[in-house]
Amino acid sequence: MTSPNLVALRIVLILAGAFIAFTGINIGFGGIATLGWQGQSSFLQVTNEQAFLVQDSHVRFLGGMWLGVGALFFLAATDPAKYRNVLGAALTLIFLGGLARFTQMEFQILFGPDLASSLLAELVGIPLLYFWLLKTTRNKSSAKELAATAGLHGSKEKNA
Repeated sequence: MTSPNLVALRIVLILAGAFIAFTGINIGFGGIATLGWQGQSSFLQVTNEQAFLVQDSHVRFLGGMWLGVGALFFLAATDPAKYRNVLGAALTLIFLGGLARFTQMEFQILFGPDLASSLLAELVGIPLLYFWLLKTTRNKSSAKELAATAGLHGSKEKNA
């Protein structure tokens, strides 16, 4: 029987994956200007088209990677214990991305209404999700590892 804690974790992973995929598509297919799914997209004027297109390509690449992270969250929701390590790595990268926001040094923007919720999710929500993942999958993962180890030892004894 699946524990309610595991069911809740899977639901959170699906919801987070949906939001990540949504923003990944918005950026991956819209580039710097985005598709406008998260608000106003006419916020810049291009003065050097060649340089803009290069940077726009980089942003589209990052959007595609972000879409991949969303797909990873969906996959991890199928068996959080199995995907614990790779999901933990993705969560760590998201946390580091939240820390990287501080390099802009525009704290009125960073803590303003447009970014504060993202920053809170990245620096507080993501670590909480990581520790929840570890707590929820610890026993299941250990049991699988023990079973696999026992299977390996058992086959060696039979062959000896």
